[in-house]
Amino acid sequence: MVSNFLPAVDKDKINVAYKNAMYDELYEMLVEPLHEELYKRQSFDFMDDLSPGQQLLLGYDYLRTQVVQGGFIQFIQNGYIGLMPSLIEQLNMVGAFEMAIVLDDVLKVYVLNMEQLGRTTTVEEFARLYEEFIEFEIIDQRYANLNLATEKLMLDYAVSHLQEFIAT
Repeated sequence: MVSNFLPAVDKDKINVAYKNAMYDELYEMLVEPLHEELYKRQSFDFMDDLSPGQQLLLGYDYLRTQVVQGGFIQFIQNGYIGLMPSLIEQLNMVGAFEMAIVLDDVLKVYVLNMEQLGRTTTVEEFARLYEEFIEFEIIDQRYANLNLATEKLMLDYAVSHLQEFIAT
């Protein structure tokens, strides 16, 4: 699928950042315009206008923000579980097979415990989820161990397919 939203980002800056291994800066150059447009539109329907690579960057950015703050339990409780099937497919597309397996494991735990994990909770109930679902501790750690390598694979893909991410 072709993107209906290609932001104007300086291709030379992208190439310099990539060549100099400035991966955090490169990641932000690519994902920031997506967040800005999503904020303007105020609807996740915007994801439908994006290429698979752009969807991956934006969806993964939500994932990493949530997981770093409160693990996959927070990701699920904040209503982002719907991003998971696409993320798994897109991670496989860029060769991040191990992270795709981690997310598939999260999805399996969620499906088996959907009633408990999918319901709205109080602060106290939310805190108890961490005690009840200790398997997420291991999954959260697997995510942490793979995150940087996964982000690098996503950036390798983006730089190799810039026409999917920016107006060239």
